[in-house]
Amino acid sequence: MIEPRDRLIVALDVPSVAAAEAAVTRLGDAVSFYKIGYQLAFAGGLPLAEKLARSGKQVFLDLKLHDIGNTVAKGVESVAGLGATFLTVHAYPQTMKAAVEARGSSDLRILAVTVLTSYDDTDLAAAGYDFTVEELVAERAAQARDMGIDGLVCSAAEAHKLRPIVGHMTLVTPGIRPAGAHSGDQKRIMSPAAALAAGADYLVVGRPIIEATDPQAAAQAIVAEMTAAQAA
Repeated sequence: MIEPRDRLIVALDVPSVAAAEAAVTRLGDAVSFYKIGYQLAFAGGLPLAEKLARSGKQVFLDLKLHDIGNTVAKGVESVAGLGATFLTVHAYPQTMKAAVEARGSSDLRILAVTVLTSYDDTDLAAAGYDFTVEELVAERAAQARDMGIDGLVCSAAEAHKLRPIVGHMTLVTPGIRPAGAHSGDQKRIMSPAAALAAGADYLVVGRPIIEATDPQAAAQAIVAEMTAAQAA
């Protein structure tokens, strides 16, 4: 059983390492898991990822790798040496195969991104896909399962439909918004309690915590909601 506090992944979607370190300091022991994406990674965040991991925090590197197999493999090998817990790749078969093979015996867990949570059916059609979001997520989830991927990044709205497909694979859900929070650019969102009920294992929350007047209190409120939901 995963402790509720460890299910919360706070997205460090900030422009500098200094801003990220300030956020981590303000959050203190209220948060044990952090996500570093493009913005921070390209601003010097990879050494910070290693520093956080060495300090006992868990780190989710949301780099969404997708390239030719050899390039993906070399990237995964480098990330494995940083001590991160999760790394994302896009859920394309060649990319997933390369990532799983390159992970080897390390503790790094590979997550496949099915369909970005900012996409809806209209966006997929505009990109040339003849699938609905639900259909494409299911197709990519089955491929990820068969290739030995450790988990998926998906909308919480898809989690309950994915469980029968992926079994015990880890489901990490962005687009989580507590009551009263603005949806921002996310189109497929859900509350923390509803996401857990739908089958999510980890919840990614960024702006509702990072931009809160009291980030620690915001994080603790979400953990409390998850605790209550897990006990129900």
